[in-house]
Amino acid sequence: MTAVRILLCDDHAVVRAGLLALLGSEPDIEVVGEAGSGEEAVAMAAKLKPDVVLMDLQLGAGIDGVEATRRISSPGTHVLVLTTYDTDADITRAIEAGATGYLLKAERPEELFAAIRAAAQGRTALSAPVASLVMDRMRGAAGPSLTDRERDILGQLARGLGNREIARALFISEATVKTHLGRIYAKLGVDTRAGAVAVAKEQRLLP
Repeated sequence: MTAVRILLCDDHAVVRAGLLALLGSEPDIEVVGEAGSGEEAVAMAAKLKPDVVLMDLQLGAGIDGVEATRRISSPGTHVLVLTTYDTDADITRAIEAGATGYLLKAERPEELFAAIRAAAQGRTALSAPVASLVMDRMRGAAGPSLTDRERDILGQLARGLGNREIARALFISEATVKTHLGRIYAKLGVDTRAGAVAVAKEQRLLP
């Protein structure tokens, strides 16, 4: 079995020592280098060509983990972020920079080992809280899910029609129109007709 070659990058020597001892317990994982800064990690990655770089995000002076990830990521070397930071902004920046995975330091050793093996194969590895944030962001990017009838009513709203006129145009009752409007407002996060039309135009939800 060919061992996964790892480069550690963390500005805390104690953290690196702990990871070194932890990873040393796995026969198929080999630590080939340690870096204490982003610049050092970039240089060592170019020289050692590890399979995976375990990258912290905050690295003190010099370039941070995101910039180091951007410079290191390549088809042959995957970056697995290992950090305590789980904000949406940090996760987004790291993934956009090319990180294959994003793991929190609070994870169990078994999760870290599995993530390293996955990253070595180019497969995405995310801590559960991180995966939830990513999914929530993707759902948000996709926009609210409106039914066909709700989209029809939005279209009538955009034409400036009132509830009675919308009911006549769609052959439904005014009460049904009001019910749909309440759902539309809730989904779009607005409380006025004008607000609903503005958000619908912004998110290209109109038919």
